[in-house]
Amino acid sequence: MNEPASHESPQQATQRLGHALRGEVLEPLKQRFVGKDEIVDLMGLCLAARENLFMLGPPGTAKSALVQSLARQIDGKVFDYLLTRFTEPNEIFGPFDIRKLRDGELETNTTGMLPEADFVFLDELLNANSAILNSLLLVLNERVFRRGRETRALPTLMVVGASNHLPEDEALGALFDRFLIRVACNNVPDANLTEVLAAGWRLDDPHEASGQRAGVSADHLRGLHRLIPRVGFDALRGKYVELVLRLRGAGIGISDRRAVKLQRLVAASALLCGRLEANLTDLWVLRYIWDSEDEQEVLASLVAQALEDADDQQRAAAHPRSLAAEAPDAEQLSDDLAVIGASLEQADEGQRSVLRDRMTLLTARCQWVADAQQRGFLENKVNELWRTIDSQP
Repeated sequence: MNEPASHESPQQATQRLGHALRGEVLEPLKQRFVGKDEIVDLMGLCLAARENLFMLGPPGTAKSALVQSLARQIDGKVFDYLLTRFTEPNEIFGPFDIRKLRDGELETNTTGMLPEADFVFLDELLNANSAILNSLLLVLNERVFRRGRETRALPTLMVVGASNHLPEDEALGALFDRFLIRVACNNVPDANLTEVLAAGWRLDDPHEASGQRAGVSADHLRGLHRLIPRVGFDALRGKYVELVLRLRGAGIGISDRRAVKLQRLVAASALLCGRLEANLTDLWVLRYIWDSEDEQEVLASLVAQALEDADDQQRAAAHPRSLAAEAPDAEQLSDDLAVIGASLEQADEGQRSVLRDRMTLLTARCQWVADAQQRGFLENKVNELWRTIDSQP
């Protein structure tokens, strides 16, 4: 892709860069990684907004390979590291430069380390210890490396953190909070395993790997970042505030700081569609701000309801991910309730306690079914089962 032309208008630059990122980088990546379209779209979103992405999932689900492949396509530098409870700052940021230390200067030798990377992948992120936590927070929030008197701005385009569990220690809450977007990364369904094996075999081919470079560079992406403040948000802000308040009311924790930062991701969605005006469909990004897996369906339902007001013109220019329906499955909920109903009659005291917990979860999920008739049917079933449970000794 050519360098930005000096006579190019912001609208022209938006259309060129947004379409290039989707067409030349993200779509080929989806073809190589079977069943990872959702994750690739979110990586593209965070890349366009210069924000951070958290992946939740077990080992061996291609999390690192996705980041490595994305970086290879735009010829970006990658820093990939597995954190342990004993990881020291030197392992992430580099050791002190010995030659300068002899002259009494404290300067870090960052060659090949995080401060020089365009892409950062931190596996087992939640193993971060207090020795590196503050430095990491600065990297994630301000894209700054600070050590003693040494301070430097970082070229980091995106940080991806991964873990097979969510934070349980309050001390890690601040770290997790810096990852605005969260997505699950699991093994693909059994039906797609053959495709996965074939795709994985091709990734090992050096000719295939060498052909992965796109015409989009890190500098092009930085040009896209400079367009974020140019995206018109005024017409959408009222609806955005309304949705944030509804989510807070439903128990989703969105601090004022996160609400401000999320605007960048909404704007990035518009840029990826070649628009310099955010519209209602761009609010789909709020579907991925959950703190726990229980919140995913609540977010999916409330965001879907907000997007229902989008008109045909907005839908025609929408991000494809905004059209994905991910509300609770009414059929599955009905089956789950039927299983509980059949189990109640023979359940002993211990089993009834487990069923009661399961019922609490299903009750919460039923209220987010989008179809009013289905929701009413399920709620009647729920009430009937609760009466049965309450009548048992």
